[in-house]
Amino acid sequence: MPAQPLPDFVTADVDLAGRTTLALPGRAAYLAEISSCRQLAQLAGWQGRRRFVLGSGSNVVLSKDFDGLLLQMAIAGRELVGEDAEAWYVRAGAGENWHQLVLWTLANGWPGLENLALIPGTVGAAPIQNIGAYGLELADRLQSLEAFDMDRGRPLQLDRAACRLGYRDSVFKQQGWHLDARRVITSVTFRLPKDWQPLTGYADLAAELDRRQLADPDARQIADAVIAVRSRKLPDPAVMPNAGSFFQNPVVSAEVGKRLRRRCPDLPCHVQPDGRLKIAAGWLIEHSGWKGRDLGRVGMYEKQALVLVNRGSALGSEVMALAHAVQDAVRQRFAVELTPEPVIL
Repeated sequence: MPAQPLPDFVTADVDLAGRTTLALPGRAAYLAEISSCRQLAQLAGWQGRRRFVLGSGSNVVLSKDFDGLLLQMAIAGRELVGEDAEAWYVRAGAGENWHQLVLWTLANGWPGLENLALIPGTVGAAPIQNIGAYGLELADRLQSLEAFDMDRGRPLQLDRAACRLGYRDSVFKQQGWHLDARRVITSVTFRLPKDWQPLTGYADLAAELDRRQLADPDARQIADAVIAVRSRKLPDPAVMPNAGSFFQNPVVSAEVGKRLRRRCPDLPCHVQPDGRLKIAAGWLIEHSGWKGRDLGRVGMYEKQALVLVNRGSALGSEVMALAHAVQDAVRQRFAVELTPEPVIL
């Protein structure tokens, strides 16, 4: 039991099966529904017990019961907080649904997030992972974020540079704040440029726009195309539990990339600014024999090898066994290491 009395918004012994999109069994010793910074201030002095911030649970593998305090982020709100000659500035609470925020900005005539449509999760989780899709990363649109320092019991603000965003990376991951909740994101401000330029270079998106005969699409049309592509390739977690893309696309040296391309000319890859190559993890998994293949009650999705799915009543240990099997197969065939995207609790 904690040394301090429990605030009335903290619940003990909570079932977590319905709070993660992989629908794995498990319980939390304590869970707090966080709808304001005031509540975080009340919990800042709760020392000696592990903490973790939970959004929509779309990027979490619950491998066992959680013996600490889960902070379920529910801070709401979205608003236009500024505008200048170059951009609109939009702020959203950390508990807002990411996809709904994208649709709201487009409905208001503020383009810029359309390539990130239908990505699962909450606004507060987006900077931690530096979410990205179809040629756009959150780093391209982040202005700043507000967070709460649980050590000092006070709010703070981080600009884009302080967030140290990289491919599926940020200062929150670099410092381990995403695991111990020492810094909890409460809101995010986005810079949406008025000199908007469509990003349609990715093959799947370009093919969908071509199918729709859209040579000069607007932002809403790009979002609709992204939604269509993602819906075809990715299972609905409400129907087939999953955590989206389970592995990061590995980034390899130019030398390793050259070797792989000589061996596999059709390997999808993208050259990075530093000369390294980001290669498609889904292609590696498929060509290692795991697309549509199950291991017990879990498997790699038949339409997108990058997605690990729960076929029904799976345990966290089964998810991890499959993840390790896929990593081993890719390592043996291509000498490339795959890194899981979700946090393993």
